[in-house]
Amino acid sequence: MVIAVYPGVFDPVTNGHLSIIQRATSLFDKLIIAVAINKSKKQLFNCDERIKLINLAIENQAYKSKVEVLCFDSLLVNFCKDHKALVILKGLRAVSDFEHEFQLSGMNKKLNTDLETLFLVSTEENTYISSSLVKEVAQLGGDVSEFVPANIKAELLRKINL
Repeated sequence: MVIAVYPGVFDPVTNGHLSIIQRATSLFDKLIIAVAINKSKKQLFNCDERIKLINLAIENQAYKSKVEVLCFDSLLVNFCKDHKALVILKGLRAVSDFEHEFQLSGMNKKLNTDLETLFLVSTEENTYISSSLVKEVAQLGGDVSEFVPANIKAELLRKINL
């Protein structure tokens, strides 16, 4: 069984993330979405809320049974080892993403030579979508309907308007 880990902050999950998730489930036997707890950055949603949102976004998808969503706040290579994952999956939107992710993949390979990093390039319609931009557009009253599923948009607007 080949297990891949797709790490990220997912604050909130976007259509770009969901595209990567859907494509990854056709490549691997199991996909673990590893929701990072980044103590140096303030997230809009806490980790449990982000897990709930991801599960909400994929609840009606045929691939749902191949996906597990977990929080992590440890070294990614250790998380992968603990969950018997052989692959770290990363999505790339632009060349600038690649430069940073290339460095991370080199460090991860040095820390655990059994792990491989696989990059999936974003689909054209998702190249400009980021969680940060989605939050900013929503906070400024813009319509984020094209960037997140309707149920995620509702939760995002609810959270912003608290």
